[in-house]
Amino acid sequence: MANVIILPMSGWLGSYFGRKNYFLTSIIIFTIASFLCGNAHSLSELVAFRILQGIAGGGLISTAQAILLDTWPKDQVGTATALFGLGAVVGPTLGPTIGGYITDHAAWRWIFYVNLPVGALAAVLTYMFVKSTPAEGKGKPIDWWGIFLLAVSVGSLQTILEKGEDEDWFSKPYIIVLTVTAVFGLLLFIWRELTASNPIVNFQILKKRSFSAGMMTSFILGVGLYGSTFVFPVFCQSLLGFSAQQTGLVLLPGGLFTIIMMPFVGKMLNKGVPAQLMATVGLILFFVFSNMLSHSTLTVGTGDFFWPLAIRGVGLALLFVPLTTLAIGDLKGHEIGQGTGLNNMMRQLGGSFGIAGLTTLIHIRQAVHCSNLLESINQYNGFFTQRFNALTAGFMAKGKSALDAAHMAYQGIDNTVNRQGLLLTYNDAYWIVGVIMICAIPLLYLAPFKKGQKAVTDAH
Repeated sequence: MANVIILPMSGWLGSYFGRKNYFLTSIIIFTIASFLCGNAHSLSELVAFRILQGIAGGGLISTAQAILLDTWPKDQVGTATALFGLGAVVGPTLGPTIGGYITDHAAWRWIFYVNLPVGALAAVLTYMFVKSTPAEGKGKPIDWWGIFLLAVSVGSLQTILEKGEDEDWFSKPYIIVLTVTAVFGLLLFIWRELTASNPIVNFQILKKRSFSAGMMTSFILGVGLYGSTFVFPVFCQSLLGFSAQQTGLVLLPGGLFTIIMMPFVGKMLNKGVPAQLMATVGLILFFVFSNMLSHSTLTVGTGDFFWPLAIRGVGLALLFVPLTTLAIGDLKGHEIGQGTGLNNMMRQLGGSFGIAGLTTLIHIRQAVHCSNLLESINQYNGFFTQRFNALTAGFMAKGKSALDAAHMAYQGIDNTVNRQGLLLTYNDAYWIVGVIMICAIPLLYLAPFKKGQKAVTDAH
């Protein structure tokens, strides 16, 4: 929640304090908060320190992106965006591998402690090499009402998405209250930012068609990226019996394909290949990945996931960099910081919507599939009778009474029905993700059709 609230403000904060100062401070606070999280002695402490970590983390991604775009030569911006994409896209892919190893071989606290050396190194390198920018916002009035309305509306929305399924959505009064708060808070926030003299979020950049199209497609990318990253590990561990480390290792090759493809994507953008065409191919590849996994069975092994995840890895490389290029293509100067913040927020919100939607889908479809399968569990079904008699005979051969054996046979069949119902449910989830991604293609062509690098060069 804290991360998503800060993201759209990151452009304004970078302008107010100076981009280098804000970025360096965010790194230091994030690193300290990681230590405090790992050292927490209660859930309340962990939640509090995670809020601090989210506040600092919200200033990292968009500010780093803006620094790159302002620093690199105009003819190399595509390459810079591709290198930046390695962290933004590959991180969530490699995270399960590292996290799985830590979970299986060390204490959970090391999930946070691993950030300490990386954060320290990042702080030193930022201090040494990132150029300072003036604090342009100093002395100007702060839009406190805008900050308040942003926190209330986005915070309420995130809470709804995170807790809605657990609370059976609108059956709980506080979910209804938060929904009303989110809707009216967002409307008031937009009105406030359009009328304020010094808004914290510059909605005027939404008038640029390239940015609006890129931002909407980034939302869809968030649904696919975070949605599939959420479903796949649960599918592997709950149904296939993989450990956390095994699941991470299965995901690793897909991340490597993304790493390999990123530089080529940057070069293609530099040579003028239109961002829309590359992103279209990326969305199609993501659909292919989802379609392949939607035909999974309970007998699939680690090797069966190699090519689907490799296709997903290539698709992500063809999506992240072109979508970023499309979104920032018409932005200039201080608009770049604002644009990267809004664009990253939409991707994060897309992930939240995707996970919430898929969680609800899994809950509903599992009940439907299990109900359909149970219709076949009756004495008139030859397959059921054969299976039931075989299980009963097997249990009786192990010394169980006829009554106990029959009861255990029914339990075994019930477990099979639940597993098969859950399998069909996850297959539905993969299919839905693929359809959503393919339906996003028309959004790409709402933007003016420009050559990839020319869009970024014009912005500079």
